Parts: sequence; structure tokens; C-alpha cells
Amino acid sequence: MLKNFIVVWAFLIVFAYANVIYPRNEFEFNEVLIQFYPPKSTAETIKNCGTADDILTITRLEITPDPPEKGHELNISAAGYLSETVVQGSYINLTVKFGLIKLLKKTLDLCEQVEKVNKKCPLEEGEQTLEHTVELPKEIPPGKYFVDVQVYTPEHKRIASTAILRKKPAPNKLIVEDATNDDNSVMSLSTATMEKLQLFRGDTVLIKGKKRRDTVLIVLADDSCEDTKVKINRVVRNNLRVRLGDVVSINPCTEIKYGKRVHVLPIDDTIEGVTGNLFDVYLKPYFLEAYRPVRKGDLFLVRGGMRAVEFKVVETDPPDYCIVAQDTEIYCEGDPIKREDEEANLNDVGYDDIGGCRKQMAQIRELVELPLRHPQLFKSIGIKPPRGILMYGPPGTGKTLIARAVANETGAFFFLINGPEIMSKMAGESESNLRKAFEEAEKNSPAIIFIDEIDAIAPKREKTNGEVERRVVSQLLTLMDGMKARSNVVVMAATNRPNSIDPALRRFGRFDREIDIGIPDPTGRLEILRIHTKNMKLDEDVDLEQIAFETHGYVGSDIASLCSEAAMQQIREKMDLIDLEDDTIDAEVLDSLAVTMDNFKYALGVSNPSALRETAVEVPTVSWKDIGGLEKVKLELQETVQYPVEHPEKFVKFGMSPSKGVLFYGPPGCGKTLLAKAIANECQANFISIKGPELLTMWFGESEANVRDVFDKARAAAPCVMFFDELDSIAKARGSNLGDGGGAGDRVLNQILTEMDGMNAKKNVFIIGATNRPDQIDPALLRPGRLDQLIYIPLPDESSRLSILKATLRKSPVSDKVEKHLSYLAKKTEGFSGADLTEICQRACKLAIRESIEKEIKRDRERKEITGEEATMDEDEEDPVPEITIAHFEEAMKFARRSVSDSDIRRYEIFAQNLQQSRGFGLNFKFPEDSSEGPSTDAQIGGNAMDVTSTTFGRDVDGDDDLYA
Repeated sequence: MLKNFIVVWAFLIVFAYANVIYPRNEFEFNEVLIQFYPPKSTAETIKNCGTADDILTITRLEITPDPPEKGHELNISAAGYLSETVVQGSYINLTVKFGLIKLLKKTLDLCEQVEKVNKKCPLEEGEQTLEHTVELPKEIPPGKYFVDVQVYTPEHKRIASTAILRKKPAPNKLIVEDATNDDNSVMSLSTATMEKLQLFRGDTVLIKGKKRRDTVLIVLADDSCEDTKVKINRVVRNNLRVRLGDVVSINPCTEIKYGKRVHVLPIDDTIEGVTGNLFDVYLKPYFLEAYRPVRKGDLFLVRGGMRAVEFKVVETDPPDYCIVAQDTEIYCEGDPIKREDEEANLNDVGYDDIGGCRKQMAQIRELVELPLRHPQLFKSIGIKPPRGILMYGPPGTGKTLIARAVANETGAFFFLINGPEIMSKMAGESESNLRKAFEEAEKNSPAIIFIDEIDAIAPKREKTNGEVERRVVSQLLTLMDGMKARSNVVVMAATNRPNSIDPALRRFGRFDREIDIGIPDPTGRLEILRIHTKNMKLDEDVDLEQIAFETHGYVGSDIASLCSEAAMQQIREKMDLIDLEDDTIDAEVLDSLAVTMDNFKYALGVSNPSALRETAVEVPTVSWKDIGGLEKVKLELQETVQYPVEHPEKFVKFGMSPSKGVLFYGPPGCGKTLLAKAIANECQANFISIKGPELLTMWFGESEANVRDVFDKARAAAPCVMFFDELDSIAKARGSNLGDGGGAGDRVLNQILTEMDGMNAKKNVFIIGATNRPDQIDPALLRPGRLDQLIYIPLPDESSRLSILKATLRKSPVSDKVEKHLSYLAKKTEGFSGADLTEICQRACKLAIRESIEKEIKRDRERKEITGEEATMDEDEEDPVPEITIAHFEEAMKFARRSVSDSDIRRYEIFAQNLQQSRGFGLNFKFPEDSSEGPSTDAQIGGNAMDVTSTTFGRDVDGDDDLYA
């Protein structure tokens, strides 16, 4: 019997450090980072089914063949990205599992495993290829397989910068699973876990969840429960602010006492229409002889009288928690609690609600949580704990959200100061308000003082005209200096204008650390999307990875807006089934609501990044199909712009930075602007179009500031294509701007040059310039490292002219004769630019419209003369001019003209010839065949070696169709 072999290739592009979670001998390894489940098609995205701690996201997957056939090879190739360089010497572990997959509550679970193989491979920076051969005992059912990837990091090479985020393993930390029973007072553990934790059936335990929430429960044994899991029901999970799959810690609660008095109140929306005494119908049967533990602030659900009522524990005596015994007094008088107030508490933000800023969160937790929770760490090592943190970044990245999350998770007193609220018209009152805030925080320590929009109350004193602002800044400085070293108070501040804050605030001892909460990368956007869609009803076709890939430049608030708009679009689609006059909506309509991928695509079309709304940022709809000819130009553009965006790993592998810019030059009307739009669309980058003259203003220094702002916005929206149209208007050779009294043109050019040199290599920002006058542009802008690719966009040749004519007329009704003779028209329009050809087509269209209207007027007049009545439009009437004919084109050709003269073409040819001569000295260069002579030859040729690419890639020396000619 032939054995089946399946070879799995997983190409993993790694750019991150390995986060570590559980110990395993000398290694620690992650939770499952990726899992691939049965695909719907041959091109399927791997679903990342881990938590927010994941560091790897696989974005593209190709499977061949699908489904796998007996005796064939199965090739799985995947491409992914990690946030930083992986630690050298780490291991990657690929587990290939084959089995039957069942669908359970929209989560895929393995119910029968057939084969499993593990293999560790050393992990280095760059592209990894893992090869495994798996021998299978049976034929695999179609589509029933998946792949796990785990990353191991050696103990001595763990990265310390995110150590605070690692989950510390402990036997009392268990994974939450849904309970089979519906009792609010019990939890189930396996017998082995109870023995390990020294617990007995009926013991009372304190179980800790998230956001500093805990509750008390009674332990029961359950043999069906796994050793690493704990079973609790939905009500308890809500009290602990945890979900299925989260981790909780369990501690014995030996000090719990019998309660003297417990005050409970119902939630208002659960008792609508309930008649009878709540105590007799619900509470008495619930607590009678049950000895239930209760926790102040918890909700519990009681079933009785044909419905369920929800209650809240408002107060207990003794405080916090107790056991309700036979003699405990249960008091339930008072107004019901409003659901809105309870939901506000339920929606308190925590660390799980923040995505896209993993490294920043590690820094903030180090600086805030450690001093508040464990100040003795700093005391024992002999240093003062940090006093302040300044968070800066664009609006909507989550600065205020992070401060609230830290306060909720640490349980610290949170004092919010909105910058402008401090200011007062009364002398001395502004400073007094600030002093009161610090005094209040010290009384309630541990405390966090959060100053939002700090630039409003602490501007630079030398640039401030008002005396009040200066005094407030001075008061803030003295308050931060006067804080006791171990007062357990941390000051956090947020701004999106860090450079407008007084420098004295930004020194060590005041705001010790400045943290950039920047625009998230694709992995961060995926985390944020998951957070915002976790409560949304999504259709099966929604691909969050694809949405994350397409939302360049979006911050957290933009993604929240995107999700909201997609949901609204789904509601709009169902409006035909909804009657606004009715009091209720049919349950079937509500069940049918599910946000689809089309809803998200619509939302993407109507939304754009908030940080870039004042700049014209658009992803164009022009594609390569709209551009005729110019095949070499397209290839060069792909290599320059598309490759760094889509294949960044190749540039890392070969140790090269991508080109920063391209200059298109050539006659007007040849498609330079169209090419720039097409490349931005093809690589799904944001597109900023900058009109040169718009940058220049009459105010000294403002023109340079405009250039700075545009480049800052482009870096924030990376990957981004910046298109400078008519570049010669702002980049003329310096010194040639006669009549420019202030030298504004030269200063703008200097600013552009320094911005291009200072562009961070990690940011995918490309500059495309277009000009009709390349000879007038400053040579410094054209050197390698700036606009290093000079591409000549020539007048279209015959085949290009034909494709331009076809593209222009593709939406117009054209007669068959015209379609047959378009090639003849292309042949006879030698020297015409793309714009000239478009003008011919437009004139032919206008002539057809004119003839059609004239014939209709003539026909109406004749009908009126015969019948004596006004003519009415009859739908069945034949259109007098149904299409554009040859006659229209012949007439249009009488007005055709060439916009580019022979002298203009000659000027471009001279410029190209000079450029060719400057490039041509390395044409015949070759390395010697004997490699032993290599070093001496290198010494002889010196700097000429870099021109080897000219010959290596077969540049056409004679060719008229040369790309750079």
C-alpha cells in the first residue's frame, strides 16, 4: 500500500521579537500564534486565533492543491510580518495537525486528531523556509487540516523591554470555560486541580478577574473539566469582567464571615410587569438554606415566577463580602437600579480594550503600575520612582483611553484635569485650582493625575502674552518638584503638540518619560479592529486582516468610526423591512442583521484618516489598465514603489534601503499625473497630491512650515505616495529666482531637501515629481538618495495611441466602422500627446451631441407643423444619432492640433542625451572572471562599481525605447 506524504512549506517573514509566556525547560514559548483552518478557496487568509499578546500575523496564504489529493504534495506558503527583529537563536516550531474540524458557536475546534509532528528549526532574521514530511495512515478528508506555529526564545535571550507584559505562570491561574450549570454561586474545577490547590468540595474561594474585579464562589468538583480550566457561568464572568478563554486566579478565602445584613436591589428593566413581593417570589427561595457567598457590587440572576430577575448587591455587613446564612437580614427596599448606570460600570475600559500600542503600554505600565503597586522596588534599589509621563501623538490614537485603563486596572484614584478648565478670570484662582487637584490626589493615594491637552495650560512662557499662563506654568513646575518622592502619585499628561509645551516641564524629575502614541501599523490595526468588532454580529465573509491591510493611516478612533459606519450601512440595507411607526421590530429582522464585507468596503469608501483630513488624501481608482503603453515605465515604477510596500522582507534580506523618489519628465499631456495615481492605487498606498504654488505664502517662514506639515502627514499615513505636480515651480535651481525678494523659493527647496534626507527609512514614503522643464530643477534634488530615478515619459507610439483612444472611448457608443478604423487614426496622429488624442475624442462626442439635438428640434418642428400640437417625447422614438460615426471624427480632425512642437521634443532629447552621457561611462564594465583577483580589481575601479546595474539588467544601449533616454 502506497504511503501518503504531505510536504508543508511555511514561508514566514519575521521582523519581531518573540514574546514569551509559559516556561518549558530552558525555553519559554508563546501561545499558539497562528492557526490555519479549512479554506473556502485556494487563496485564503490564515486566521490569527490568539490574544492581543500575539506578535505574529500571517497575511497571505496559498494552498495547492485544494483539497489535497492522495499521493500529491500539499504546499502551504504564507507571508506574515512581526513588529521587530526576532532574537537571534530563537526557535520556530511548526506543528502540522490533521483531523476533523467541527463548527461550535462560530469557533472551530479540533475533535479528532489523526497525525501531529513537531520540529524545531533555528530562527534567524529574514525569510524562513520550514520543510516537513508527514506520513499519514489514511487518506485525509478534503479540507480537514490545520497548521500551528509557536515561537521559542532561549531563556538568556529574552527581551526585557516588554517583560512586564508577560503572563507569569502559576498553578492557581486557570482558563475560563463556560459552565454547564446555571448557578451564580458556584465554580467547577477538576479533582486534580483541587488537590493541587489544596481545596475541598464546598470551600469558599476568592476568584480574581480583570479591572481589579473579584468575587467569592463555592468550589465543586467536575471530572469533565480540564486541569487547566475553571467553569463559571455568564453572570459570574460579567462580574469578573472576563470572557471565555481569559485567565483568572483562584485563592482560598478562609476569612469570610456570615453576614448580619445584606442590601440588594433589582435592575429596573428586569422587573417591568412583575407583580407580587420580590422577596417572597425570588430572594427567599434563592437564599434559603443555600449559604451563598455574596460580594458587594456583584449582580446575580434569580429565576422564578416564569421569568428571571437580576439583582445587585448594594451593601454587605461585614463589608465587601459575606455568606448569607439563616439569620442574615436581607433588605430589598429602595428604587430599582437603572440599567444605563450598571452598563456604564460594565464598560469601564481596561488593558484589553487598547490595541495597536503594545510597546508603549509596556513602558507606561513600568512607569505607572510599578510605583503605585510596588514602591518598595524603587526603595530597595535606591532610586526615586518616576513622577510624570507625557504621552503625545495624533488625535484619536488612545492617549486618554490609556490613562483611564491604567487607573481602572491599578485601582488607583483617578483625577482628570482638562487643560482649559483650570483657567479662571479671577487672579490667582487658576493656580489655586491646580494646587487643590494635587492636594486631593495626595489624600487619596495611590492616585493618577491626568492632565488632558496640557499644551493649553503649559505653553512656552517666552511665547505667551498672558501673565496668567506664565503663572500657571510656574505653579505646575513647583507642584511637580514639591511632590514627595514616595507619595504614590503619578502625573500623566497628553497632547498632540509636544513642541509647544514649556521646555522646563520636559526635563527629568518632572515628566521623566515622553511616549509617542503613534499611528498603528497593520498588526496594531488588526488588534483594534478585533476590539471594536468583538460585540458586533459579523457575517462569515468578513476578513478583518484584509480591512487592517487597507486602512493605512487610520488611528483607533477612525477604525471605531469605520465599524460604526459599516453597521449603519447594514441597518440601511434592512430599512425596507423596518417600519419606523411600529413600536417593535420583528425578531427575524433583528436576527438577519449581520455586518458583511461589502458593508465594510462601503464604509472604507466614505471614510478617510482623521489626521489627514485637511490634506487631500485619496486612494485613486486609476489602474494600469487605464494607461496605454509605457510598459518599461510601469515595470520601473513597480520596482521603485510597489516592491518596498509589498515585499519589505526582500530589502531587509539584501540590506538595502528602497529608493525615495522618482522624477517624471517629458512633454505635457503624456500621462505623468495618471501614472502617479495608478501606482498609488496598485500598491494600495495613500496618495497626497501637492500643487507647488500652494505651498508658497506671503508670510516669512510659513512656506517652509507648510512643507514640514505635508511631510509629517505623509509619514503618519505611510505607506504614502507624495505627488509634486509642476515641481519646477518650487524646485528651481537656487539663485535663479530673480525678483524673489525674500528668497522664499530657495528656502522651500532647502526644506524639501532636508525633509527628504531626514525621512525615516522605516517609513514607506515615496516622492514622485512631475515636470515639463527638467533642465530648470536644482541638481541637488536629482542626486541619488533623493529623486534618484529620472524617468522620461515620451510621446505615445502608435500602439500606445491606439490603447489611449480605446480607453477614452470605452464608455461612449461608437459605430463599428470607427472601431475598425481606430488603428488608422492612431497611425495618422504621429506626434500627438495623450491629451491631444483625448481632445479629438471629446470634440467628436460634442459634434454627435450637437447633431442629435439639431435633428430632434427639426423633427419636433415638422411634427408641430403637421399636427398643430406641441411635440411630446415618445419613448419608442428612434434616436436620430445613436452613436459616434466616422463623419464626426473626420470633422473633429479638422480642429486637431499638436500641443507639443518639434522644438519642445528636441529640448527633451538634448536633456536626455546629456543625462545618458553622464550615465554611460560604466556601460562596458565587467568584473574579472578569476575571483582571486577580485580585491585588487575592486581597488582599481573605486566608486565606478555601483553602475554595474546598468549592464546587469540589460539596459538597451542603442534603443530609442530606453526608459531613461
